[in-house]
Amino acid sequence: MQEPNKSSVTEFILLGFSFSPRTTPLFFSVFLMTYLLIILGNSLITILICLDSCLHTPMYFFIGILSVLDLGYTTTTVPQMLVHLASENKTISFASCVAQMYIFLVLGITESWFFAVMSIDRYMAICHSLGYKVIMSPRLCGIMVIFCGLWGVISALVYTLFAMCLPYCGPNKINHFFCEVSAVLKLACADTSVNDQADFILGFSVILVPLALILVIYVNIFIAILRIRSAQGRLKAFSTCASHISVVTMFCVPAMVMYMKPGAEVSPEEDKKLALFYNIISAFLNPIIYSLRNNDVKRAFLKVTGWGRAPE
Repeated sequence: MQEPNKSSVTEFILLGFSFSPRTTPLFFSVFLMTYLLIILGNSLITILICLDSCLHTPMYFFIGILSVLDLGYTTTTVPQMLVHLASENKTISFASCVAQMYIFLVLGITESWFFAVMSIDRYMAICHSLGYKVIMSPRLCGIMVIFCGLWGVISALVYTLFAMCLPYCGPNKINHFFCEVSAVLKLACADTSVNDQADFILGFSVILVPLALILVIYVNIFIAILRIRSAQGRLKAFSTCASHISVVTMFCVPAMVMYMKPGAEVSPEEDKKLALFYNIISAFLNPIIYSLRNNDVKRAFLKVTGWGRAPE
């Protein structure tokens, strides 16, 4: 009998997207430009928050952490996808595949719970504005970030161990652009029904629970906003939540559709599109959403670059 923790497969082949030879250079250019803009946008927001003391608040601290997560999240998958688009060699070693799967899951699960933490911050800012700075102390903010990180590390370890303890002795072609869990499980030389059930159950703790928490918090926030007598005050309070609601929707909804489906209903092509959306598109749009709608970030940019100074 083959031991369940060993594999005869030493490398995998990532099939990626089925572009024609004519369109591959175009898509390569689009993905490369998008990735460079992701690096530029998220790095710029992180640098501005570090350099401008006016942005040293809990809300911007969390936005800065989100930018770092997005940078790591996309860097785990996109560079390799670009290399595979540009070359004929589309292989990845077994160890590299496991490492990519684990890092991707750590950052993704951490970000999922991090959105819930950001909604708590918005709740405190709107519903308990007088004691906001005292309650949301640097120590508490740090504890929240550490909690999200630890939850991501532990949950991702469970996901990865469940997937990698199976034998992989047959086909080695992964129908995805990175080592995504469900795509890798299809290559296992064993029954994966237990893994599908475990993944579905774990999905509740890493997607549905934080999403439900966000929903409950925002119901309370909207109730509080409706009690504000000033129309301008209601508009200002709602605008502080609109950006967060947008990024949560872009990330959590595609992830929920992808990971909460039963294994029999998984469509490789649909999964690749969903992964592309919550992995790349959301990381690309997050800096735009938080900068274009935010006067504080615009002022910080002008201040740091010196463009906002009056000529002497």
